[in-house]
Amino acid sequence: MHVGDLIAEHGDWIYAIAFTWAFFEGETFVLFGGLAAAQGALDPVILFLTVTIGSFCGDQCWFQLGRRFGARLLRRFARWRSRVVAPLAWLERYDAWFILTFRFIYGIRNISSFAIGLSAVKWRRFTVLNLIGSALWAASFVAGGYFFGGMLGLAGGNLAENLGLLMLGSCAVAFAASRIAHQRPKRTSE
Repeated sequence: MHVGDLIAEHGDWIYAIAFTWAFFEGETFVLFGGLAAAQGALDPVILFLTVTIGSFCGDQCWFQLGRRFGARLLRRFARWRSRVVAPLAWLERYDAWFILTFRFIYGIRNISSFAIGLSAVKWRRFTVLNLIGSALWAASFVAGGYFFGGMLGLAGGNLAENLGLLMLGSCAVAFAASRIAHQRPKRTSE
């Protein structure tokens, strides 16, 4: 079945799926949604709003889970302790910038919200920065898929035939970002 037909057949349920996907993670799905918007199969503004709210709500839930039950959960699930160390260190070092950007770092989004809930960051401050960060995240991934689809001239093409190319490009960008993020700074001689 053609993906455009699938979207047309299920209509607004696609936005509900996008919300749910963004609630938990969802970068790839949002990129594909942006590509579908470039084809006219989805409304990019509704997609943006849907995934912004989904991302925001998911991070708020993880934050509240960390705030209310974090210490108990860390005692019960000891292996989680090692996963919250890095986000807490980044929060201490980069403060607001970390809250605005943690969702762009693959694999740490949910644990970061949980870790921030364990920290001294006030609920209101997290909520405001989380909303801004969610909007930035949603805008960049929807726009990325939309413009990537436009650059490739996919607006009139078959979405299903181009998903492999988009996935390859997404993996290349994620790999490059991962390599850059894990590079150690070079020591300078004194």
